[in-house]
Amino acid sequence: MHETQAKTKVLRYRWLIFAILALAYFFVYFHRLSLSVVADALVREFDTSASVMGLLGSVYFYCYACMQLPAGLMADSLGPRKTVTFFLLIAAAGSLVFGLAQSITVAFVGRVLVGFGVSMVFIPTMKILSQWFRAREFAIMAGILNAVGGVGAMAATWILALITASFDWRIAFEIIGLLTFALVALVWLLVRDRPSDKGWPSLIEIDYGRRETVAAPKTIGLWEGVCRVATEKYFWPIALWFFLDCGIFFGFGALWGGPYLMDVYGLTRTETGSILSMIAWGMIIGSPLLGFLSEKILRSRKKIIIFCTAILTTEMVILALFPASLPTPALYLVFFVFSFSASAIVAIGFTTTKELFPVAIAGTSVGTVNLFPFLGGAVFMPLLGKILDSYPQTTTGHYDPQAYSQLLYLLCGAAGLALLCSFLMKETYHHQQEEVV
Repeated sequence: MHETQAKTKVLRYRWLIFAILALAYFFVYFHRLSLSVVADALVREFDTSASVMGLLGSVYFYCYACMQLPAGLMADSLGPRKTVTFFLLIAAAGSLVFGLAQSITVAFVGRVLVGFGVSMVFIPTMKILSQWFRAREFAIMAGILNAVGGVGAMAATWILALITASFDWRIAFEIIGLLTFALVALVWLLVRDRPSDKGWPSLIEIDYGRRETVAAPKTIGLWEGVCRVATEKYFWPIALWFFLDCGIFFGFGALWGGPYLMDVYGLTRTETGSILSMIAWGMIIGSPLLGFLSEKILRSRKKIIIFCTAILTTEMVILALFPASLPTPALYLVFFVFSFSASAIVAIGFTTTKELFPVAIAGTSVGTVNLFPFLGGAVFMPLLGKILDSYPQTTTGHYDPQAYSQLLYLLCGAAGLALLCSFLMKETYHHQQEEVV
């Protein structure tokens, strides 16, 4: 009876751990997309340019990208729970600094702290979930986690727009900073790296009765793991796909989509936030749906990625050809489909990467590929800002609609290259033996 009770506790307690870590991921996405709503306000308040604002947006992604390999190493050495706790403290401080900033320099400092802080949430979370959930549950859990990120995206768009319209953008970032400090306490007090940390049986013991029935994975060093990832020919199509797909998503959805709606369509900040909230709904609905379709219906990773990238490419072509002629209701659909095809799909991309390699380097492979989405954001954000700055502003201080046309043509070409990469990927779906990373 005691053993049965312990198994029941494991299968229940893991959902509490998931809820806490998912809340941390909520804040990751809030910071990731928040500048899209307040970008124009920051340009005016700090008296700066689109290029500088693009750099302010991209610094988050540079920090995030450069920490992905250390994230895997620290999760393995220091432990994922300690890693998340320490770096969430940095993120909380960064959010407060950003909200209190009186100059663009201080805003950069806050943004750097946030970027470093939240960069250590995803990889350690994946490691913890791999200890508390089965391999066959991984794609679906990754989809649910990404959906929670969608809720963070909603807070960064619609809710942030409402707060900014009624009060001030600073208040939102200060509140988020204080809430993050409270979350740090929850992570430290309640999250555990594995069931055995609470004296409970592992998933292998629950499913197979004895640990010896499943061979422990061979230990592979970090450098050897990185070399194996980098020399795998099928790694590079997925890596380049991540760079292009997420560069499009972050560059347009997380920064310049808001100014585009206000400058080209003349929408208010509240109307813009409402439309941008479709990004969140695309993630919330699309992420678990795509995980379910991939795992249970199509039994394929590659087909799902090709399908979504083809939709993204088609949409970018439509926007490039008709940048200012869509009715307002259609814009809601445009941004929902944009998020579904460019953001919800990344959970399948990470699952594909994990399945390309032995379980012993699953963390290294996901950490390595996770460099590329954020390098994409770091490159595309300032690049798109330079395109906008290359055209004179209108008499009302807005960016020229023609500048947005050039921006959309660039995104259209990037989407086409991402589609080509999706055809070059390897199909990785198979029924895996239950393993724990």
